[in-house]
Amino acid sequence: MTTGSDEVSPVLDRLWRQAGGDPPLPARVEFTRPGQFLPSVFRVDRLAGAVVGAATLAAAALGEERGRPFDRVEVDVRHAQVAFRSERYLRVDGGPPPAGWAPLSGYYRTGDDRWVQLHCNFVHHRDGAAAVLGVDPEREQFASAVLRWEGAALEEAMAEAGMCASLLRSPEEWSAHPQAAAVAGLPAVEVVRVGDSPPEPLGPADRPASGVRVLDLSRVLAGPVCGRTLAAHGADVMRVGAPELPTVPLTVIDTGPGKFSAHVDLNAPGGREQLLDLVGRADVVVDGFRPGALEGRGLGIADLGKRRPGLIHASLSAYSHLGPWASRRGYDSLVQTATGIVHAGTVAAPGGADEAGPPIPVPLPAQALDHGAGYLLSLGVLVALVRRSREGGSWMVRTSLLQVRNLLDGLGRDGSPEVRDPDSADVADLLMPLGGDFGALTVVRPPGSIDGTAPRWDRPPVIPGSDPPVFPERAGRDPSG
Repeated sequence: MTTGSDEVSPVLDRLWRQAGGDPPLPARVEFTRPGQFLPSVFRVDRLAGAVVGAATLAAAALGEERGRPFDRVEVDVRHAQVAFRSERYLRVDGGPPPAGWAPLSGYYRTGDDRWVQLHCNFVHHRDGAAAVLGVDPEREQFASAVLRWEGAALEEAMAEAGMCASLLRSPEEWSAHPQAAAVAGLPAVEVVRVGDSPPEPLGPADRPASGVRVLDLSRVLAGPVCGRTLAAHGADVMRVGAPELPTVPLTVIDTGPGKFSAHVDLNAPGGREQLLDLVGRADVVVDGFRPGALEGRGLGIADLGKRRPGLIHASLSAYSHLGPWASRRGYDSLVQTATGIVHAGTVAAPGGADEAGPPIPVPLPAQALDHGAGYLLSLGVLVALVRRSREGGSWMVRTSLLQVRNLLDGLGRDGSPEVRDPDSADVADLLMPLGGDFGALTVVRPPGSIDGTAPRWDRPPVIPGSDPPVFPERAGRDPSG
């Protein structure tokens, strides 16, 4: 049994078992400063502490596998909660970062007196939503048009058009939904052997993931958090995008520390082969696409495993790989809205249950599903690296925002929404400066420590496409490996 917070330790123990980590190791984890730091009826503190603790423990276990025994992993639960909203505390040249939320994104009242959330942070989603509504992309026109729809019908019409929208449901409504039933039996994270290959011992190294090559094919937000976490433990993380693909500058900066960034155009001659060449030299691929999205390009898990036996494929989706919503587009805020999280937060908010008129929706105080999923993917990847070093094999690590939602909801709704919302001054001890292409940055330090040594990033975030699509020479491994 772990020491520290009795509220967090059992959650870590459960996640560790689900990921297949060595059973005795959670006894070496110590939690400090437990308790709620962010305002919510949901226990984001328990989720944040557990997933950060599990990922840090997995890094320590990989380091031990490489000849660096450890005695203790320490997790500051307050720090873990602050890391869950790292983008909120980001500062650029002393001021606020680029906006992460587009003007047309948000909640709209429907004709049947419901709320629908539209997600329009990318231009093609904004224009697609405008096309479904039959209006110009302006807030007042959107609001008037949404009032002519029933909420459930609009949600479905947006999904059929490949757009992003969620009807605000109560927890009871969500429990009766077929997607809820389809995912109810899934663990928070899965680590599954999917192919055969020889063992790949990593050899001695100064840091747990030194020399591990990670291809980050994700954009928003869980996949990039996974890559950032692996980079903090020494991995060589190459974020690969394409010049024509839109990005969210806030996310690029916030999740960019420690990473290289290259462009590969899959639509250009030789682009697919260029990406497959990177796959062939990688240990890990982080995939943030909807289930089935890459298979059509011949880049599914089976295709990548043929190119690189022993590959660890980390996959993240919105609503999981099961059920009628498996291929539905979604982001953290949309999953919160669709599955009862926002409704429960709204009812619990001061005055939320008895306010005159419809109360304003109250989401979680952080993008906790995204950040939680990012740390769970990191946990799975690091455990899979240990397993591969001992027994070989190709591995799949899989989670979804919905699985993290279920994990969070299972941790209780006994939190207080009236806890003071901490600002940057309240967390100054957890911030650090970084330089780089975007100016003088202030960022949240990576959480967790192993025998008193904190993880670190070796490079600041860079402008997308700044690096050639070539991994650096391996550190802590045979260069021919």
